[in-house]
Amino acid sequence: MYNNYGASYQEQRLQQMMEQKQLKDFMRMYSNLVSRCFDDCVSDFTSNTLGDKELTCVTRCTLKNMKLNERIGQRFAEENAKLMEDQAKMGR
Repeated sequence: MYNNYGASYQEQRLQQMMEQKQLKDFMRMYSNLVSRCFDDCVSDFTSNTLGDKELTCVTRCTLKNMKLNERIGQRFAEENAKLMEDQAKMGR
C-alpha cells in the first residue's frame, strides 16, 4: 500500500523516466538525421563551408525528414485516440 507521498513519488519518478526516454528518442532522431543528410549531401571536403548544391541538398533532406517525423507523430496520435475511444466504448 502506498500513502499519498509514495504515490506522488512514484508518479514523479515515472514522469522523469518518460521525459528521459523522450529526450533520448529525440537525440537519436536528431543524430540519425544529421548522419543521413551529411552522408547523402556532403561530398566536397576542400572547403570548410557547404557549396550551393550541398546546402540545397541538406536543406531538402532536413525538411523531408522533419515532415516524415511529424507525419509519424500524427499517425501515432490518431491511433492512440482510436485506441482510447475503443477502450472507452468497451468500458461502458
